Amino acid sequence: MRKRLFYLTATLVLFAVEFCIALFVHDSFVRPFVGDVLVVILIYTFIRIFIPEKVRLLPLYVFVFAAAVEILQYFRIVEVLGLQDNVIMSTVIGTSFDIRDILCYFVGCVFCGVWEVIRYKREKAEPK
Repeated sequence: MRKRLFYLTATLVLFAVEFCIALFVHDSFVRPFVGDVLVVILIYTFIRIFIPEKVRLLPLYVFVFAAAVEILQYFRIVEVLGLQDNVIMSTVIGTSFDIRDILCYFVGCVFCGVWEVIRYKREKAEPK
């Protein structure tokens, strides 16, 4: 239960940060790059609410998902689905492909993978 609460809190904090970045930050670094790094960490923490035990390849799965969504942007999936007038869905899915976004997703997922290793080693070292 403690793990779930930790990941729920992390998810809510990350969501709030992403929300603030989307509404108030209009620069050429934080919004496009830091926001993309954080979004995969947000997805990771959200999944961990429901699957609190270690999933060895979860960071990889999150990366594949995020990269797939980015590739779908290249094929204008929002327009294909007829969602271009839906502001929320256009924002969530995204409308413009950028290879640098995939690199940011990779960085965020590496961070999650390192987090998994550190947390696992710490839990293993704790006396029961």
